[in-house]
Amino acid sequence: MIAWRFARVTVHLFAGLLTCALVFPWTSAATHERLIRRWSRKLLQIVKVNSGFRDLSGGAVAQRSLIVANHVSWLDIFVMNSVHPCHFVAKSDIRGWPLIGWLCEKTGTIFIARGKQREVRKIYEGLVHQIQAGDRVAFFPEGTTAPQGTLLPFHANLFEAAIQAQVPIQPFAVRYLDAQGVLHPAADFIGDMTFVESMAVILKAGGLQAELVRMPAISTDGAHRRDIAQLARKAVAQGLGLPEEVVAAEAKPA
Repeated sequence: MIAWRFARVTVHLFAGLLTCALVFPWTSAATHERLIRRWSRKLLQIVKVNSGFRDLSGGAVAQRSLIVANHVSWLDIFVMNSVHPCHFVAKSDIRGWPLIGWLCEKTGTIFIARGKQREVRKIYEGLVHQIQAGDRVAFFPEGTTAPQGTLLPFHANLFEAAIQAQVPIQPFAVRYLDAQGVLHPAADFIGDMTFVESMAVILKAGGLQAELVRMPAISTDGAHRRDIAQLARKAVAQGLGLPEEVVAAEAKPA
């Protein structure tokens, strides 16, 4: 059964590759978004992850914004793309993943190498132009994945792109639950776990419920990137339902 679902995932990945290679060059951005949304929903269906969406933003969503979210798993990208297709900023390691890496690149993922400040600056400048052009851009400010029930400090560097582009920050919270509404450990993608190992754990678990929560937008007018990063982290923590004392403790430097 697991082998059959692995095979279905592989076929679906190849279908996505063909779409990127043969359809994307000849179609509009709106069509790309529609196809990415449909493909992402199908992938979640194959791996038995049900996706739900809650809007706690309390008003209209800004037409242009910089989207941020906590980071649990490689699933996060597809959960978010199933609702709001985005150009993600992701660590360069993902580019080397079999099939998924190429697919992410062709769907607009922006790869960044850790510790290379010059590359960060170049990507930051590109983000400003993309946001101003109306592209939906998202990144994970924790910089890596974290076990569910925790929220790492947010790195502030890329928040500067929203300030320069004069757009708000749009926080999202993502978590994965079991049938009883408890955080499901199968979603955790941490340590030395490989993509294939994570996929196997998720397929064996079956029936994960992904919950994506949109929180109120945060204005960047006259603000400093560190302050915005802290406000965004508090908003995401609220969306995850994390106690304030847990969030405060995890924000302290090691």
